[in-house]
Amino acid sequence: MPHKQTQTEWEQAMARRVMEQIRGELYLDQRYLNAALGALPPAPLNSAQTAFATDGAHLYYPPGWVLELYRKNRRYLPRAWLHSLLHCILRHPWLRDRRDPELWGLACDIAVENVLDSLHTAATERPVGWVRQQTYARLRAQGGFLAAGPIYQALAGSSAAEREAMRAEFFCDSHRLWPADPDSPAARVQGRQWEQLGRQTQLEMEQAGQQAGASEGAQALQAQVQASRSRRSYRDFLRRFAVWREEPRLDPDEFDLGYYTYGLRTYGKLPLIEPLETRESKKIRDFVIVLDTSESTAGDLVKSFLRETFTLLKSQDSFFRQCRILVMQADNAVREETWLHDLGDLDRYTENFRLVGGGGTDFRPAFARIEQLRAEGPLREMQGALYFTDGKGTYPARRPPFDVAFLFLENGAPPPDVPPWAMRLVLHPEEFAPPPKGR
Repeated sequence: MPHKQTQTEWEQAMARRVMEQIRGELYLDQRYLNAALGALPPAPLNSAQTAFATDGAHLYYPPGWVLELYRKNRRYLPRAWLHSLLHCILRHPWLRDRRDPELWGLACDIAVENVLDSLHTAATERPVGWVRQQTYARLRAQGGFLAAGPIYQALAGSSAAEREAMRAEFFCDSHRLWPADPDSPAARVQGRQWEQLGRQTQLEMEQAGQQAGASEGAQALQAQVQASRSRRSYRDFLRRFAVWREEPRLDPDEFDLGYYTYGLRTYGKLPLIEPLETRESKKIRDFVIVLDTSESTAGDLVKSFLRETFTLLKSQDSFFRQCRILVMQADNAVREETWLHDLGDLDRYTENFRLVGGGGTDFRPAFARIEQLRAEGPLREMQGALYFTDGKGTYPARRPPFDVAFLFLENGAPPPDVPPWAMRLVLHPEEFAPPPKGR
């Protein structure tokens, strides 16, 4: 007897055809997003929700909702698909860090909708109402660049009623499948995959030339992708400066085979196990922190950066009990040097910290001093240097013989250019402060 298709099966089959049709339209309408579209295939999700949802691996859709919306307002579906896709391209699910999840989600929705409202393509065209126009204008006045980070900062002082009104205006998809812990190993791997896809998207937009770059939205998307490429968890980035060293400690996973076999021979089923005394550990040992104390760098932010850095360094899994850290304060010259040898030194330094300097910025004197100390011996085993700055200064002409990372605080704009030999990281101010509360 032939199988009779149920209503549920019919809805699933028809919804699948609708989604395939929409994806085909997007492939033609947004060619520079083809790789990203292929990385986020649609998948049915039987639930009562009335929106798309993504976990970074699939775009989940309720079949009944898709069919109903296709009948009533089919032009909404491709735009909603792009909304969730842009969240992934801009790595919104993986860049939350310590931010308040609800407020971060709202900021991400506003950032994505601003791009879509500016693209002016067949898949995204819709009237931009007065509420949106006023919201965009107000946020630009506060932060300048409508990326999720600056929007989040601008919304931090808003009231609960204001936030609720904006959620109603900018809601488009569910964020319930975003990673609860963006710092988990699985989330980090997925975030790196979308970082690569974002880079590929940016290259394809550049290659598309005038066709992709003609609209304000395409330019805004390119700028946001470029900025997001330099953003990652400061905790992850600090691991880049770890070095392999042997630290004396018992290792329960390794033991002396001589004692083990002796116990079996002498006592039958009773082996003797003695853990080895040393264990190889990947931990931070010797490096330099340079603080730009020029007038363009805020003192409170420098202090917050130091406090967060030392908090990470003091964790048992990243810091040797005996270490050498040199903290320099510099503007157009090295103004102060402080050597820290243990955790106690770290605590005392943060308690008594004060800024020294305040002139213009020239990175060369600090690098010259570091190379001098390497040659003389105190920093012979140095792994790298972190330079906290706003980027407005003179860089060395040649690459120093150690790793260098320039750290910038996010202000919404793409990060400053650095020499090709240097690493670059954009830090979220919210990483150094507790989540904000509404009024």
